[in-house]
Amino acid sequence: MSMRLNYAVVAPDAIKAQLGVHTYLEGCGLPKSLLLLIDLRVSQINGCAYCLDMHAKSLREAGEGQQRLDCLAGWREARDLFSPREQAALAWAEALTLVADTRHVPDAVYEAAKAQFSDRELVDLTLAVCSINSWNRIAVGFDRSPVPDAASRQAAAA
Repeated sequence: MSMRLNYAVVAPDAIKAQLGVHTYLEGCGLPKSLLLLIDLRVSQINGCAYCLDMHAKSLREAGEGQQRLDCLAGWREARDLFSPREQAALAWAEALTLVADTRHVPDAVYEAAKAQFSDRELVDLTLAVCSINSWNRIAVGFDRSPVPDAASRQAAAA
């Protein structure tokens, strides 16, 4: 399957600007593992296969356990696998990602996030959620999909 258009070629300055946000977030002080969990969870909500593939690989490369990856979509039920800080970040990310449906972020979600993050961290966390939502919309909109690895090609051919 091919992309609808190669957005990086068509608008390289736009992608450069988007990458600038990513560069900022890498140095903002939030743990890389937390940012990657947010990237993966938001990509699950948005159904972005390209980003799901990329961020799951990045998390495994960073040493993330398979059990946490397998349970991320059900983190509320698997709360013993995620720290209170991670739970607050995941709830915040979900609320912001779904704001078009809900029209608000519940006060309880905000209060839980405020209890775990400084004001600056909460702004950075919000920017991280905005950034992955942007990347998801770019990839989904232009029909970017993951490149199948050998095992996936073999399974699809069976």
